Amino acid sequence: MCGILAVLGCSDGSQTKRARVLELSRRLKHRGPDWSGLYQHGDCYLAHQRLAIVDPNSGDQPLFNEDKSVAVTVNGEIYNHEQLRKKLVNHKFRTGSDCDVIAHLYEEYGEDFVDMLDGIFSFVLLDARDNSFIVARDAIGITSLYIGWGLDGSSIWISSELKGLNDACEQFESFPPGHMYTSKSRGLKRWYNPPWFSDTIPSVPYDPFVLRHALENAVIKRLMTDFPFGVLLSGGLDSSLIASITARHLAATKAAKHGRKLHSFCIGLEGSPDLKAAREVADYLGTVHHEFHITVQDGIDAIEDVIYHIETYDVTTIRASTPMFLMARKIKSLGVKMLISGEGADEVFGGYLYFHKAPNKEEFHRETCRKIKALHQYDCLRANKATSAWGLEARVPFLDKEFLNVAMSIDPESKMIKKDEGRIEKWVLRKAFDDEEHPYLPKHILYRQKEQFSDGVGYSWIDGLKAHAADHVSDKLMVNASCIFPHNTPKTKEAYYYRMIFERFFPQNSARLTVPGGASVACSTAKAVEWDVAWKNNLDPSGRAALGVHLSAYAMCKSPVL
Repeated sequence: MCGILAVLGCSDGSQTKRARVLELSRRLKHRGPDWSGLYQHGDCYLAHQRLAIVDPNSGDQPLFNEDKSVAVTVNGEIYNHEQLRKKLVNHKFRTGSDCDVIAHLYEEYGEDFVDMLDGIFSFVLLDARDNSFIVARDAIGITSLYIGWGLDGSSIWISSELKGLNDACEQFESFPPGHMYTSKSRGLKRWYNPPWFSDTIPSVPYDPFVLRHALENAVIKRLMTDFPFGVLLSGGLDSSLIASITARHLAATKAAKHGRKLHSFCIGLEGSPDLKAAREVADYLGTVHHEFHITVQDGIDAIEDVIYHIETYDVTTIRASTPMFLMARKIKSLGVKMLISGEGADEVFGGYLYFHKAPNKEEFHRETCRKIKALHQYDCLRANKATSAWGLEARVPFLDKEFLNVAMSIDPESKMIKKDEGRIEKWVLRKAFDDEEHPYLPKHILYRQKEQFSDGVGYSWIDGLKAHAADHVSDKLMVNASCIFPHNTPKTKEAYYYRMIFERFFPQNSARLTVPGGASVACSTAKAVEWDVAWKNNLDPSGRAALGVHLSAYAMCKSPVL
């Protein structure tokens, strides 16, 4: 991941403004520690902090077309850039960067080129010929992006993170995934419109081989790197499958030049469920495994840094981001720049334990749609920012556009959890990789019960966070919580503690509005809480809150947990 910052239509084109843009861009240097660039054309500025993954020698940004009339600053990876270059036979490329196709595609196809990109991206494109510009974000929002409006009342500001614009703009908000903003229309337009986005109930029969092939392709295309990489391995189904596919196909890819042994990484408290399972999977796959141990206190000590980098006060996200943040730091020290991760499978296949209570296939499917559409506020935000904090890039095959087209077209009846038929959560995914002749994983790993990341690193992690928050938030503060925080009022002491830290870094009203709210149990949306009346008294994002489902469920509470 890189960091981008753009100021478009600023009324002050002086050296003072240029210095201010440079200053704000430096706040994103953790995302791109390898190089920085700044392009100015009149009252427009494009700044870039680069993390070099592909073409480290010549791929510095901003990037340009042949006569430099079109400039672009990009955060992302374009996996189909080689195929796109073949379409651009009349164009000359300055670099081997995968992002170099963007300016040329714009010249050839206009703004309609965005849907041709297969990858993850946020970019700002400036056409100096008429001072027009385009801003776009990838389909699901795997890369982070924010838009703001300057204090001068006319300029538009774009930044990979809140900290690039939160004190430079009068108002700002998250830039919506799958959208573009064009100066010519001065408005947002959705460019990503797959069939599942309308919540129409799909009816394609489940074919395990089609699903398997689609996921393998999604992994293979992400093995595009000029630097050492690895896989995040928690020992759960999702990360284990991604590691298995990567190990199986690594030798046939360009990435194998960095070594034919795959490196895997896991973090947890001593004796945690994830460490044990990950070690077993690593042994089975023959990876070079790196196991990092942390204590509850290590995590607590990092909370303020985590909230500053992740830019949220959402309880679920902070719980899971903290161990990932600590792991990313250790991984970077080993010389790795890119990681492949298993985010997204639970949203696509209804893998969270609360899906056991889905009343019918229609509601099951609609909930998966709601979850995918919100990923940019939760797991994508976590994976992107927790790794970018240390100059790492996370790639997520389960959120590949082509894979989503296959997975979200399956009749949701096949995804439903039916214990009497032996179908546990994510059964269609497990079945697709249940190969007797050439097994991808041991059976008990392939059918391991879902553990949310913050649970899997060790149950005492969440319990320790709650205890720490209770020491810092009094009962009196909780009584007045709605007065202090009228928007998204924290319902627990843990939530209140995170909110206090967040508002110290980001006190603006626009900042607090970028964070979602609403009731949730075991990571559900507010709508799904209605599936079980017992959940209303146990609103906690931990998977253990799925009472009657998780093997280590919390004891039933008679009153709301605080």
